[in-house]
Amino acid sequence: MSVACGAECVLVLGCLRWAWKRCTYTGNDDSATWPTATYEEFEPVPRICRTILAVYEPNLRSPKYPPEGGYRLNPDWVIKQVTYEQTCGNAPPYLIYCDHEHREIVVAIRGLNLMNESDYKVLLDNRLGKQMFDGGYVHHGLLKSAVWVLNNESETLKKLWIENGRSYKMIFAGHSLGSGVASLLTIIVANHKDRLGGIPRSLLRCYAVAPARCMSLNLAVKYADIIHSVVLQDDFLPRTATPLEDIFKSIFCLPCLIFLVCLRDTFIPEGRKLRDPRRLYAPGRMYHVVERRFCRCGRYPPDVRTAIPVDGRFEHIVLSHNATADHGILWIERESEKALARLKEASAEITTTPPKMQKIERLKTLEKEHKDALERAVSLNIPHAVDADEEESTESITEESSQKQEEDASTSKAQCSDARTNWNEVVEKLFNRDETGKLRLKRDATGLK
Repeated sequence: MSVACGAECVLVLGCLRWAWKRCTYTGNDDSATWPTATYEEFEPVPRICRTILAVYEPNLRSPKYPPEGGYRLNPDWVIKQVTYEQTCGNAPPYLIYCDHEHREIVVAIRGLNLMNESDYKVLLDNRLGKQMFDGGYVHHGLLKSAVWVLNNESETLKKLWIENGRSYKMIFAGHSLGSGVASLLTIIVANHKDRLGGIPRSLLRCYAVAPARCMSLNLAVKYADIIHSVVLQDDFLPRTATPLEDIFKSIFCLPCLIFLVCLRDTFIPEGRKLRDPRRLYAPGRMYHVVERRFCRCGRYPPDVRTAIPVDGRFEHIVLSHNATADHGILWIERESEKALARLKEASAEITTTPPKMQKIERLKTLEKEHKDALERAVSLNIPHAVDADEEESTESITEESSQKQEEDASTSKAQCSDARTNWNEVVEKLFNRDETGKLRLKRDATGLK
């Protein structure tokens, strides 16, 4: 009898401890050990958020959500604004913007529209695990949307980049649903950059705002040098490992679903999560905007922390009434603006060396963090992870192939001036991976791997 009572007491205490940890877990805990971001690396984020907001505007000259300060979009620099009617449900609406002030070509993609059924079709089209992609797994519907956008806009983007002296950055950005499309666009272009005029990886960037979990962990780490995810405090979507289609099937019971997912994931061992190659994650390097603390009321001046997490990558849902509010693009834009102002003040106070030296040192730090993250993924036996040395050799082979492709293209330019890239065929080449995730170095007739 006493043994049974003792076991019950242990069980009760264990449950109480678990409940306490769950109820006191805050968004602040996810990035508690991360270093603070610098002003230079976070500077584009509020501007990119404002550009994404422009996709939601019916009239850019009389915006429904005018900026309270800071960056303002120039309507004359908008190249194209594509609506639901024009995408025919194949992709969310998007906008192509040529920012001459910051020397950027931006493709901004809007988030989920709860009133539009085509967005739900994109989410529900997820053949997860049926096909490897670039050595990992991705959300199938979001990949199809990315391919559709490239089939329709690659010639426009290539022309813009060449006309502006091949010096502008190419930025893919999106919010929520659009963040997944933007991330997969970036992966495709990074592997076939010669199809957009030979744009180098150093000029390619993606900003996934309130990101959806759209790719396996090895891909999330592999592309952390060019894909940046921005998460505001308690946002539920980057933390919800449940497939997107299951979330939005139950959108009207979202708080209950989040709570149940939270309970379930608590009991899944960390090692089992990492060993699941089909488990999807938020992409790239993470920027976490933190503005609330445990047992403190109200919002505080926001901090921005950054890292390339491998294990513990936003795995715990926060039981907070702000979990859905922190997902809104308008609120993210405003808070990131405040955070950038704080970073600017801090940067002005601690600057003791010329800015150029600071940029070089920070660039080396970012490169080292990416290399360490790749090595960490290998050490944890994450399926299909590639170590840093192998990644570098793969990149050099890719660069050689791209240069060769450019030379071949220039010699036959007059003969194929009217030819257009079929991105469905290009993406098929990324399916050409063996089961270990290693690149097959066998070239096909076109010179691409």
